[in-house]
Amino acid sequence: MLDRLKSMFSAGGTADSKHGPDELQLAAAALLVEAARMDDDYNDGERVLIGRLLRDRFELDNADTEALLVAADAATEDLVEVYGFARRVKDAFTPGERIRMIEMLWEVVCADGQIHDHEANLLRRVAGLIYVSDRESGDARKRVLERQDEAS
Repeated sequence: MLDRLKSMFSAGGTADSKHGPDELQLAAAALLVEAARMDDDYNDGERVLIGRLLRDRFELDNADTEALLVAADAATEDLVEVYGFARRVKDAFTPGERIRMIEMLWEVVCADGQIHDHEANLLRRVAGLIYVSDRESGDARKRVLERQDEAS
């Protein structure tokens, strides 16, 4: 899987190309990793959380999850913009799945107990790019915070 992800990432993609599941998985993983990096404190706890979210969402085994995380780490190392990844998610996910993607992003952003301005800004941008309304994003954030309160 790692070789497929690397070749797909290095090959880029055109606006007219079909997005396969591996490319979609990489786009979702990259958005989650970028959200974790926004506060300049991407740590092992966030990486484990992202792995769990990806494994659950895409029904991956541990090896494929780790390969996807490695590819997402590489894809976001010097990331300037999230448009390409967001477009893949928008094109492939149903409206409900896009809301779930925003909820996953909120889970990563809220993992350290703080929402930083850069993280909130990223969530607003991604939500707009994947056509999730501010209200839907806010509701997703509330669900995440409620789950965190219940867990503590």
